[in-house]
Amino acid sequence: MPLDPTLITNHPVMSPLTMLYQWEASQGESVYLTQPVSGNYETYTWKNVANLARRVAARLQDLQLEPGSRIGIFSKNCAEWFIADLGIMMAGHVSVPIFSTAGEQTIQYILQHANVKLLFVGKLDDADKQIAAIPEGLPTVAFPYPGAGEGTAWSDFIDCAPIEGSPAPDIHQVMTIIYTSGSTGRPKGVVHTFKSVCWAAQNAMITLALNRDDRLLSYLPLAHITERVLVELASLYAGGHIYFVESLETFHRDIHTCEPTLFISVPRLWTKFQLGILAKIPQKKLDILLKIPLLNQLVASKIRRGLSLQCTRLWASGSAPLAPAITEWFHKIGIHISEGWGMTENSAYGTASVPFRKDKIGTIGKAYEGVDIRIAENGEIQVKSPCNMHSYYLEPEKTAEVLTADGYLKTGDKGEMDSEGYIRITGRLKDIFKTAKGKYVAPAPIEAKLMENPFVEQVCVSGTNLPQPVALVVLSKEAYQHDLQSVGSSLLETFNNVNAALESHQVLDRLLVMEQEWTIENDLLTPTLKVKRHVLEARFETVIQENYRDKLVWINR
Repeated sequence: MPLDPTLITNHPVMSPLTMLYQWEASQGESVYLTQPVSGNYETYTWKNVANLARRVAARLQDLQLEPGSRIGIFSKNCAEWFIADLGIMMAGHVSVPIFSTAGEQTIQYILQHANVKLLFVGKLDDADKQIAAIPEGLPTVAFPYPGAGEGTAWSDFIDCAPIEGSPAPDIHQVMTIIYTSGSTGRPKGVVHTFKSVCWAAQNAMITLALNRDDRLLSYLPLAHITERVLVELASLYAGGHIYFVESLETFHRDIHTCEPTLFISVPRLWTKFQLGILAKIPQKKLDILLKIPLLNQLVASKIRRGLSLQCTRLWASGSAPLAPAITEWFHKIGIHISEGWGMTENSAYGTASVPFRKDKIGTIGKAYEGVDIRIAENGEIQVKSPCNMHSYYLEPEKTAEVLTADGYLKTGDKGEMDSEGYIRITGRLKDIFKTAKGKYVAPAPIEAKLMENPFVEQVCVSGTNLPQPVALVVLSKEAYQHDLQSVGSSLLETFNNVNAALESHQVLDRLLVMEQEWTIENDLLTPTLKVKRHVLEARFETVIQENYRDKLVWINR
C-alpha cells in the first residue's frame, strides 16, 4: 500500500512516554520485552515496563538533580536499558548512551564532557578495564548481569514506590545527547529534542508499516542512533514485541526464538551471513540448485529458515554501504535487503529503499516523506527535515560549520541523484584523497567492487601522496580453508577486473593482504563496524608507503 503523505505531514509528534501510557492502558498484560538470562527468557509486559520506569524516575527524583541533568547508560542492549531510558525521560533528565565497546579515553571524555551525574552500567565488552575508567565518585547503578560493577544494585535501585501519575515532557525539551562513534576522531555530542528524534521514530513506524504484531531483535548497539530510533523508539509507537540477545554465543538461539518480522543489520554482518551459508553450500552447487524450477524456492526457503528469517517481511542494511553484489546474492535466495541512510545528526532518518526494487540495488533509496535532500555544487548530500539535530553539545563552532544558512545539514557524503530521486553514495568528502599526481580518488566505489570477491571480508583503499592508490584487504576465515595459491589467483583476477574499469589515476598499484582482522577491540572499527580509515592509515603507514615489486603482497606471511 502506498504511503499517505498526510499521515506524516499532519500527524502531531507524541512523546515515547505518551505511547507507553497508551499501551499500558490498552494492552497492559501483553508482553513488550523478552530478555534471555542464563538460557531462560524473562518477559516484561507493558504494565511491568511502565511500573519499573516509574520506579527509576522516583529514585532519580530523590537525588534532587537539576532538571535536564545528564544521566548515562553504559551497557549492551537489554530490557533494563529500555526501562532506564524511559525512567530518565519521566524524571525530566537527559540520557547519554555510551557504546559498550568504548575505550578508556572515550568513556572518560563523554562522562566529563556531558557532566554525567549518574551512570547505569550493564554488560560490557571489557568490563574490568572499562569500569576502571569511570571516574571515582561518580554514582553508578549496576544492571543485574555479571561484570556490571559494584555500584548500587539494580534490584535495590528499583526497590521503591513508583512516582504517581504519568508525566509527559515538553516536546521541545532536550531528550538525549548521542555521541558519534568517532570514525574521524573525537566523538561529538549530538543534541536531540523529543520533537526531532521522535518525529523520526514516529514516521519510521508509519513508513515501514510497523504494528503491534511485529517482532524485532535488538542486538545492534542502542547507543547508536539507528537502533535507538528504528527499534527502541519505533517499537513504542507501533506497540511491537522486542527480543534481546544474551550474548554473541547465543545469537543464533535468540534470533530463532524471536523469528523477527523486521530485521536490520550492517554490511559486515550481512557478509558474515553470506560466508556462513557458502561454508555449507559452495557457490557452484548453490548456483545449480537455484536454476532448477521449484527446487530453487525450496532451497531459498531452507536457507532463510536456517537464518531464522523465514517470517521476515522487511530486511534492511545501514551504517555503511553494502556491496551491490552482496545485495544481489541475497536477492536470489529471497532476502531483499533494503538499504537505508541516515546519520546521528538527522536521527538516522534520511533515505530508504522501501519497497525493495532490484533495479535500484546500489542506491540508498530516496528521501523519506517529510525529508528534503539536495546535492550541493561540490557533490555533497545535504538534508533538511524536522529530525535534524538541535546542535553539537557545547560546540557552537562545529554546529555552525555543519548547518547551512538555509537550514540544511552538511552530511559529508558525496552522492548522485537519479530522475526518480534515488541516491547513490559515491564516497565521503573526507575520505577522498589526492595522489602524488594531483588527482582525486574516491575510495568507496573501488572498495565495493573488491568486496565482490567472496574471499574478501574487509577492504580499505588508500593513496594519499602515492603515485597510484593501493588496497588493503582482510580475508575471511573461510578463505584460509582453501589453498592459498588458488585464493591468490582469485584475488589477482578481481584486482585486474576492477582496474580494467577504472580511470588511469584510480588504477590500483597493488593488493596488500593483511594478516590481522580489523576489529573494535584493536581500534580499527567503530562500534558500528565502520573502518576507522584515519587510524588504519596511521598504523599501517609503513606498509602503505612501501615499494613492492608484486601486485599481490601477503603482509607478515
